[in-house]
Amino acid sequence: MDAYLQRIGASRSSSLAELHERHLLSVPFENLYTHMDIRVELEIPWLYDKIVVQRRGGFCYELNGLFAELLRDLGHSVELMAAKVFNGETFGPPFDHLTLLVDGEWLCDVGFGSFSTHPLRWESREDQRDPAGVFRLVDHDGDVDVYNGDELRYRIERRPRSLAEFVPTCWWQQTSPESNFRIAPRATILTPSGRLTVTNEKVVVTENGHKTSTPVEDPAAAFLQYFGLHFRQSSASGVLRQL
Repeated sequence: MDAYLQRIGASRSSSLAELHERHLLSVPFENLYTHMDIRVELEIPWLYDKIVVQRRGGFCYELNGLFAELLRDLGHSVELMAAKVFNGETFGPPFDHLTLLVDGEWLCDVGFGSFSTHPLRWESREDQRDPAGVFRLVDHDGDVDVYNGDELRYRIERRPRSLAEFVPTCWWQQTSPESNFRIAPRATILTPSGRLTVTNEKVVVTENGHKTSTPVEDPAAAFLQYFGLHFRQSSASGVLRQL
């Protein structure tokens, strides 16, 4: 795990908040393998090779799955929690998202894309101020809803899960026409002053609350330039819908 710590610019003495923030600043949320028809394997050696050795990113099952292993190696207690993402109208399927409960006190999530910079207090039901905004956890029929401002982000089941339980939905996310991950390739990462996002159509840079968008002519060149990620769209991916 020392190589993993080096990958995110942290150390064994780093606090949980520092580990969380350094991960978000170092490892992108990206779904490029889905559009290259490379199947994601939810096995720790495979995830380690992709994220640490190849220095790529991933989506929630990959990023939070491997981050959980790092935290356990550092002495933390970690439970994998299943959540359903809310898209503004409906919830996604069961196991739609993987998030982490750490030491029974902290909700950690380095695999959602744009989310809290620091862990959130699991038992608090008050507003929690974070560099990424104001978050709030709300009880709902035994589950826990997570809000960013007035926007419901996802609903967490309290039951601990194993990484293997996310395999079927991970496969669905990569193959179903109904999956948001099939819409278009994208990569996004937290920056010290905001966020950087690249899709097959545009580069969006947010700095100190100011957002600029630039059209992309060559997606492969853009992913390589901004993220160092090699991308080649599979012919089997079909026509990409506009975001």
